Order: sequence, then C-alpha cells, then structure tokens
Amino acid sequence: MGSPWKGFVEFTLPASPPTTFVSADLSSTSPVGLSLSPYGRSHIKVLSSVSEMERGSSEPPVTRNTGSAPSTSTGPMPIPRSSSVSCHPHPGSKKHKRTPLYQRSMSFDPGMLHNNGHTAYANGTGPGIRETGVVEKLLTSYGFIQCSERQARLFFHCSQYNGNLQELKIGDDVEFEVSSDRRTGKPIAVKLLKIKPEVLPEERISGQVVSAIPVHLDGKSAPGQVPTGSVCYERNGEVFYLTYTPDDVEGNIHLDTGDKVSFYMETNKHTGAVSARNIQLVKKKQMRCQGVVCATKEAFGFIERADVVKEIFFHYSEFKGDLEALQAGDDVEFTIKDRNGKEVATDVRLLPQGTVIFEDISIEQFEGTVVKVIPKVPTKNQNDPLPGRISARIGFNDKELPFGEKDTKSKVTLLEGDHIQFNISTDRRDKLERATNIDILPDTFNFTKETREMGVIAAIRDGFGFIKCVDRDARMFFHFSEVLEESQLHISDEVEFTVVPDMLSAQRNHAVRIKKLPKGTVSFHTQSEQRFVGVVEKEIVAATAKNASPNKSKEKGKVVEKESEEGVIAYEDCGVKLTVQYHGKDLEGGCHPQVGDKVEFSINEVKRTGQQSAVSIRVLNRNASNAKRLQGFVATLKDNFGFIETANHDQEIFFHYSEMCGDLENLELGDTVEYTLSKGKGNKVSAEKVTKVAAVNGVGEDVGVTVMMGKVIRPLRSVDPSQTEYQGLIEITEEGGTKGQNYPFGIMGMANKADCLQKGELVKFQVCTVAQTGQKMACNVVPQRRAMVECVKDQFGFITYEVGESKKLFFHVKEVQDGLELQTGDEVEFSVVLNQRTGKCSACNVRRVSEGPKPVVTPRPDRLVNRLKSITLDDASAPRLVIVRQPRGPDNSKGFNVERKTRQPGVID
Repeated sequence: MGSPWKGFVEFTLPASPPTTFVSADLSSTSPVGLSLSPYGRSHIKVLSSVSEMERGSSEPPVTRNTGSAPSTSTGPMPIPRSSSVSCHPHPGSKKHKRTPLYQRSMSFDPGMLHNNGHTAYANGTGPGIRETGVVEKLLTSYGFIQCSERQARLFFHCSQYNGNLQELKIGDDVEFEVSSDRRTGKPIAVKLLKIKPEVLPEERISGQVVSAIPVHLDGKSAPGQVPTGSVCYERNGEVFYLTYTPDDVEGNIHLDTGDKVSFYMETNKHTGAVSARNIQLVKKKQMRCQGVVCATKEAFGFIERADVVKEIFFHYSEFKGDLEALQAGDDVEFTIKDRNGKEVATDVRLLPQGTVIFEDISIEQFEGTVVKVIPKVPTKNQNDPLPGRISARIGFNDKELPFGEKDTKSKVTLLEGDHIQFNISTDRRDKLERATNIDILPDTFNFTKETREMGVIAAIRDGFGFIKCVDRDARMFFHFSEVLEESQLHISDEVEFTVVPDMLSAQRNHAVRIKKLPKGTVSFHTQSEQRFVGVVEKEIVAATAKNASPNKSKEKGKVVEKESEEGVIAYEDCGVKLTVQYHGKDLEGGCHPQVGDKVEFSINEVKRTGQQSAVSIRVLNRNASNAKRLQGFVATLKDNFGFIETANHDQEIFFHYSEMCGDLENLELGDTVEYTLSKGKGNKVSAEKVTKVAAVNGVGEDVGVTVMMGKVIRPLRSVDPSQTEYQGLIEITEEGGTKGQNYPFGIMGMANKADCLQKGELVKFQVCTVAQTGQKMACNVVPQRRAMVECVKDQFGFITYEVGESKKLFFHVKEVQDGLELQTGDEVEFSVVLNQRTGKCSACNVRRVSEGPKPVVTPRPDRLVNRLKSITLDDASAPRLVIVRQPRGPDNSKGFNVERKTRQPGVID
C-alpha cells in the first residue's frame, strides 16, 4: 500500500571513521522511526504490518588489518564516540548525560504538519512520525517525556501507554507519536511503547588503551562536554576502537596509554554508537618517567621526579651515557623498578635541557605585601623550604602565598610591609601555588616604617663598598647585591639606604636596599641664605709641607693633601660679635684676603657636627695699610719653586711653593696669579702670598691680523738659563720692508705654553701691543718644525732633530696623533717640551706629514742559496736542527694547527 505522504531523512556523520550503517523505515502504520545500529542494516519491527518506503546506507566501517585474512564476521561493528555523546547508561553503570554524536533533522510535507511539525490529526488516527525519548516525570495518570532528537518536553496520558503501566519507570526509553491536544492545540505524545534495551553479549573483552584521558582534563572540561579516551581490541585480525569516559573506569583510577584493560561494550539506543564500559585495569604499562638530577655522590645520586613530589635513588651503573658529563640540574628519563622493597631508577638516560618542567608560571603579574620575611640565619627547627609569606588579593579572594630564597629577582633584603609584584608558580605535581619573580616596587618605602638615610659612595672594592653617611661619623659597609634597580654605582654617587644590624655581629651595622639618587640630592651641609659682612682677623697660613713640585706630583699620580691653617673672620649678628673660620677653597675668584680686608660671606653648617665656617667669601675693600698686590703669569715650574712673568712681560720674579695660597696641584704654566713683592737675603726680590686668580687676556689687546714668518734668535731664559735677559727674540725672515726686524716674546706669547722654542727654529707669529707700556711684542708664536723619524722601538722612538747637545729627540708613541704607526723615514711635525724635573726635552703632538720609502726585503746572497741547494739529507757535514723542546700552544696542546708544507731550499715564500 502506497504512503499518502512524502518523507525523507537528513543526517550528519562524524568526520573520522569508522562510520555505521543507517536504516530509515517510515510507514503510516508502523511505530518504528529511525534506528542506528552497529551491526549493519537494521530496523526495529513492532507491528506486524510494515510498509518499507526507503532505506539508506553508508559505507562500511574503516578497519585496520593486523595481518590476518579479511574477516567475514557478522559480529558487532563498534562505532567511535567523540567527546560529545548522548546515551543512556546500561543498567548497572553510572548515569551521565551526553550530547548526541549524530545530529539528525527531519523534513516533512508542510501541508500535513502544523504546530511545530506535529501531526495534524489531533485524535492520532492519521499517519504520525515515531520519535524516541526518555520518561522524565511520571505521576498517577500522566507524565512527561524529554525528546531525544530535539529540545522538547511532551505531555502524555497513561492511557496512551501500550503495556503494563507498573513496569514503566522514570528514565525508561520510550517510542511514541506526536499529536495535538484537541482542547489546547499543544503537542502531546501518544501511542507510547517502551523500548527494550539492545543487549550486547555480556563478555569481558581484552584490549589496550590507545588514547588516555589527559590528566589536566580528568573530570573537567568545557560545559556540555565530557573528556574521553579510547581503547582498542582485536577480532579476527581486525582492530576496533571504542571511546570511554572517566565514569566508565572502575576503581576511580587514571589509565595511561598502553595499559592493558578489560571491558564490556555498550550501545547507545539512539545514536547506535558503541563504547566501552566497566573498564578494569589488567596490567599497568611500564612507564618511562622523567626528572631532574638533584644530587650526585661518589657512586650514586638522586633524581627529583616530575610526576610526584618525591626523590628517587639511582646507581651510576644504571646511567647510560658519559658519566663525567652528568651533573646536578640535568634532565633525565628513567624506568622505576622495585628492589628490596624500595623504588629505584634504572636505565637512566639524558634528555635535552629544558625537557622536564615542574611548574607553570602565570603570565599575569600580581601585586601584594610581604607579611613574613625569610630569616637571614635559619633556625635549627626550620624545615619549611618556603618560609616567606606574601598576602595578595587575587580575583575576589585574599590569598597568602609562600615563597623561598630563589623566588626573588634580586638579593635585595625584603622587609615586612614591602609592596612587591610577583608571578604565581603552580607545581604540576601537587598543584601547590607559590609566589616567584618577586620584585620590590618603587613606592614600597611609602608602606614600610623603615628609616631611610642618605650618603655618598666613598669607596668601592670587589663586590662591596663603603658609604660616607650624612648623619653618621663611621663609614657604612654595603654589598653590591643590595643595590636596587641593578644600577651601576661609582665613587661619589649619591645614594639612599636603610641601616640594619649585622646578623653575625650585633655591634656592626650595614646598609641595605640602596637606591641611587640624582646629583645634588645629598648635602652634608646647610648654607645660610643671608650674606654677612666682616673683617679678616687672621689670614690663611699655607702649610710648610706644601713645597713639592706640581709636575712631580702629577707624574706620580699622587695628590698631596696637606691642610693649611684656617683663617678667621670677625662679624656682627644682631649686635653680637662673633668669629668664624674659613678655608682657602671657599674663596671666590681666587682673591686671597689679607688682615684688615673687608669681606662678604655666607655661613655653612655641617649637619652631623653643627660646626660652622664661612663660604663664598668675596673681598669688598682692601686694607689701605696692606702692600700693593701685583699681577703676573706663571712662566716656570721647578721642583719646589717657580718664576712669575710680570704684567709687562719683560721680567720674571722668583717664588717658593711655600708662598702659594691655594691648591698647588691646579697650578699650570700661563696661569694668572696675584702676588706681593718682598726682599729677602741679599736684597733679592721674590713673590710672596701668591694666589691664583681668574685668567685675563694674554700679552695685549691690539693684536695684528698679519701672520709673519720668523726665526728664533734668542730663546726664553727658562730654555737657556745662561742668558741674562728673560725675554726671547724673534727676527722676521720674510721678504719685505720689515725683514730683519726683531720682536721680543714671553711665556704669554707662546701658543703652547709648554712648547720649548730653541734658538734658530722657524716660527709663525703675530704682533701685538702691550697696553701698559705700548711695547710691540710677538704673540701666538707657533714653531714650524719638520724632521725625519730615525727609528721606532716598542713604545717610543727618536726623531732626527738637534736640541742642545743632543742630536736626536725622544718621543712616546702615545704622542702620535690619529693613532698612526710611524715607520723609519716618515716626515713629521711636532712640538718640543722641556721636562722641568729632568731638564730634558722630548717631542709631543707628533703628526705625520708624509710617509717614508717602504723597506725592501734584501734577497739572500747567491752563494748561500747555491750552498743550501747542494745540501742533501744524507750529508753528514750539513747543518742540522736539534729539537730541544716540542712546541705547545696556549692551551697546552701539542703540535701546530697550521699544516706544514715542504719548502724548497733557498726559496722565500
């Protein structure tokens, strides 16, 4: 009998094999709907008359041949189940709700349907669609069914159940047709029929786990999904795969890939998917474990395991590899065996560095507060490897996290109350969380109650140093590990720090948590803003020991620190007469005040001691009774005395270093000084109370533009002490009206004050007029020297140039400009300087003008070449080499790295 309605089935299959056979039986009189079976083409017949309309099929399941003959068995064909599966548990197994693996949708003739696809025949007499579902609620005369194929909940009356109502229970699978309530028009279920579960053979099947449920997903997954694994078994030479969930495993144990198991098969009534249930572990696979070598002894060691928080013993005989290369921290894999009731590691092998990971570190950084610090000296009873504690708010909860010594980014001392940032490390083995990568935040000093002090770095040694404190007399020790922000410290850097007692010695303190400060932040003194006016009562008396040559001190690299006696200034403050001391370094402009001079100054007070002194001293008025102060220029510096060129540049005045007021180390040739004339024994005139002042213009202000060429016909007396005149003399050599005219010059007329002009040298110069006398003198004198390099040694050389009695001039290679390497025969320009201590001249500022001829390799004489060619190895009279010592390289290796080749006698490569 033909069907009065049209119908077809749409369904989707999983992407991965194996597939299954699908059969669709649709009839106006049959209650059978759609049935999926792992056993091939199948359908369920409930009534005797069934009209078959259409049958669909798919390809048979994909199998993997294990080597035996192709199977012709008609036994059950298992279907894999993915992580989203909906089935109802076999009686006796655990209940769980799953999403259907095969999603199916049905389409019907729209003329036959209304009310969301239910039959138009309200009384259920017309042809209907058979669906399946689960009894969700059951009362005395009615109940509700949860549809399996769609999201719907249908009402049914008990009179519509075909069977013994006492046997119907909540959770039973039923088949029904959908109709409409004649009163309300709502869909209801009619013609209910209980589905008998399809019973698979109750035999335990032996198989093996091929894909274990991941440990981090065991029992946890996204909402609506259940984590799954898979097992396989063999039948007649073919391998079949089944899925399973954590609830299918008996004994609440975790299965690993490769474990031998036994199980029952279960078929989902709605999807036809076959899965494994009631899985029992038969034999655990012998696993290869991983870990890190944590300790090595003479013949054995210990490995920290990566799977559990535990160490395991291993003997060196079980290590497969180079034992000498094995060290603590190496990643290894091993097998665990039981020996004498104890677990030991066997077959230990190295893994690539970084393979074993114990913990996961969060990317996100958190902020918190230190509530318990790690004690510097651990107590005897301290067994906690993570004794520190940090309090932090993570999410919406307050947490207290432990930390250890290795969890801080630096070795800077942590204090309670510190504001810090950190990452959270989670141990993969026991899920223990701890704080790591701990770093102190810059605003932490606003939270702690520590007292911060300031100072200046006074000394730095290898790994430690000392700080000169503002508020303490003693220097404070510190270690480089206590420097914040990993900034490099240098001497005189200004810092801020905290002072704590030394744990090993209670009498000693040291500085911790050192922070570098900007320049000018730290001050050891406070200076008054008010300016005072007073009169000098006592001058500064120069130290008698300060008579060493500045040149000699500079050459030795030593600074002579001899304190001179302080001066005294009397002044009034609010009607009270007071006195204050002052030092030479506090004078402004280098002007040296004398007794009776009126001065202006500020008062400086040392913070630590409260001692006051006058600073920023400026002379207002000179005392008329004082001798007249003269100005001059330093012309010569000897071991313990020197000479001053007068302001007229025509004479030189002797002075002893003991008369120098101020720092002698800063005194150089050409410096402007102020002095007083005095007569000593034999009416010899000398300078006293010599003070360095601000520099003034050179010889004169009226400098001519014309640059002239000349020749030195008389040097300065510092070059030739035998002459009576101080001034040198230059004669013009250029052709013109002024040829033969002479111009004097002094130390201030030299472009380079240290240059030693010799008699007969050619120079370039200009002419200027001395303002005081109107005399015309040579200025900006530059020598024109050129000579040949005679020879060059390792770090020095000689130039063919006559200076005094010497025929050649010494020079050091560091005096060669542009870092060039001079060769014999190069033409150079240079300056000549006189060593005041030794009286010898040398060249400086050496500049190569032109290169000399390249040296030519002299060929060997023909006589020697012919003799070498005639010598044979068998000639007893031939010269022979005797090896006294075998050659060794810098690394103590033998032999040569470069391949040695046979050379022909007398031939130069």
